Amino acid sequence: MPHMPSLAAATGWLNTSPLETAELRGRVVLVDFWTLTCINWLRTEPYVRAWSRAYRDDGLVVLGVHTPEFTFERDPELIRRSLVDREIDYPVAIDSGYGVWSAFNNHYWPALYFVDRDGAIRDQHFGEGRYERSERTIQQLLGIDRDPVPVTGSGVEAEADWSHLRSPETYLGYARSERFASPDGFDFDEPRAYGMAKGLGLNEWTLDGRWTIGEEGVVLDSAPGTIAYRFHARDVHLVLNSDSPSPIPFRVRLDGAAPGASHGVDVDAEGAGSLDYGRMYQLIRTDGRVREQTVEIEFLQPGARAYVFTFG
Repeated sequence: MPHMPSLAAATGWLNTSPLETAELRGRVVLVDFWTLTCINWLRTEPYVRAWSRAYRDDGLVVLGVHTPEFTFERDPELIRRSLVDREIDYPVAIDSGYGVWSAFNNHYWPALYFVDRDGAIRDQHFGEGRYERSERTIQQLLGIDRDPVPVTGSGVEAEADWSHLRSPETYLGYARSERFASPDGFDFDEPRAYGMAKGLGLNEWTLDGRWTIGEEGVVLDSAPGTIAYRFHARDVHLVLNSDSPSPIPFRVRLDGAAPGASHGVDVDAEGAGSLDYGRMYQLIRTDGRVREQTVEIEFLQPGARAYVFTFG
């Protein structure tokens, strides 16, 4: 049975002084690999947070390991803001060099590793779901038996509407981009004007305005500029960051109109929102029947960076 590897490769720590594996012997440890813009992690976090609080006095230590997917997620200040946004009070290792990730031979966000009091990894789980079994594993390692902790995610942490989800995670940067519809072709790492494609097919996306398509994402070189996506899901999210020293205002339209009651938590009913710092933004939470629709997000100042659409 493998044992929990060293944490010495962490590049920083939050909510604690530096920890090492030997210090945690005698405690049950739940290691949670995450990155702040990951929708799958955001939907698991209510459970991890609840378990930390419910079983802390029984000997459980939840240890978050933040390993960034995108370059901008290496910023410690953004990680700190995410801890505040998500009300995370357990220890977090900053793993910007992927050292802890490599020590665990991990490949996923989120990833949970269940470690017993002797330091042996007794179970692991990748992705969302399996919450009751995971909690039972924690209880078994602690030697207790209780009813599961009640958990309900809200906002961006709410469980996806899996039965109506027809749109996949879609990256905008050329390293992993798919289904980009451009009537005028495209260039990489070069600023150029793009025109809006007409008649988008399901899960196709397009640009309008002067953009640069980079490896990780797209950046708006001059305003205004729009990204449109044809989707089938209850929720639409977009990972954004900014080159601007001040917030960048944006407008969201759903099938050409203000979203009204279908606005996401980061947009009002008129479609107005503000890109204030790097994170995942919820643009749409469909009110009523989930169907195929087109979302447009128009940025009113340059410097907006967009990375990946996710859906729920």
